[in-house]
Amino acid sequence: MRVDVVTIFGEYLAPLSLSLIGRARAQGLLDLRVHDLREHTRDRHRTVDDTPYGGGAGLLMKPEPWGEALDAVLADPPPADDGRGPVLLVPSPAGEVFTQAAAVELAAEPWLAFACGRYEGIDARVAEHYRARGVRVREVSLGDYVLNGGEVAVLVVVEAVARLLPGVVGNAASLAEESHAAEHDGLLEHPAYTKPASWRGLDVPAVLSSGDHGAVARWRREEALRRTARRRPDLLARLDPARCSGADLRVLAEEGFAPDGAGGFGPAAPAVAH
Repeated sequence: MRVDVVTIFGEYLAPLSLSLIGRARAQGLLDLRVHDLREHTRDRHRTVDDTPYGGGAGLLMKPEPWGEALDAVLADPPPADDGRGPVLLVPSPAGEVFTQAAAVELAAEPWLAFACGRYEGIDARVAEHYRARGVRVREVSLGDYVLNGGEVAVLVVVEAVARLLPGVVGNAASLAEESHAAEHDGLLEHPAYTKPASWRGLDVPAVLSSGDHGAVARWRREEALRRTARRRPDLLARLDPARCSGADLRVLAEEGFAPDGAGGFGPAAPAVAH
């Protein structure tokens, strides 16, 4: 996969040279290129921002350097490009929330490009222009909060996507057992334990050392359901009741959830006293 990042703070992306992502780059599994937006300015101050039309606090990034920078990126496609060009990702608190499902989609792409905004963001005409040219532009948000710039989001998205590429994670089977994985029905992952069996008065659940693989699998499923119900009940709205066993339904009922009739689960109706 090729990844191009346009930013005014290239050094912010140094962590992508570490750990599994750094190894993937060294092995040629990930071709990450960082481009300095200021190299596409025309004035001696290398200005990339100006005051917004209509007034208001803060500064906005100008369209001219962005147009030149992104044109240069688009003019140099990787050999694996299928003719559609990159998916252009613009981190923004006004974008779609980035999810594991989105990471899976992007991991299937041969080419991603990122436009890292700063200040109050990038002039809206930049995204509009590239959409009109047929570029697949996606504005993405890490969540309901605001950061100083898009570089943090790039670190998150690149790591979430790159670890899904073949050969990046040593044991690919572990990806199917993680929180939010489709193979795991989008549930949170069950609690996990390692040696010693007893630590500071806390013991590993006995079922995990029982040798009964069926019982272990059942325990993990039930704990995933309980953890999701207690911490992220919103995720249960996407849990298909048809994929749930009777034991699953019992656990969810104990946690106060029942099929909602819309293809997911919601809070169970309170019992009516007679």
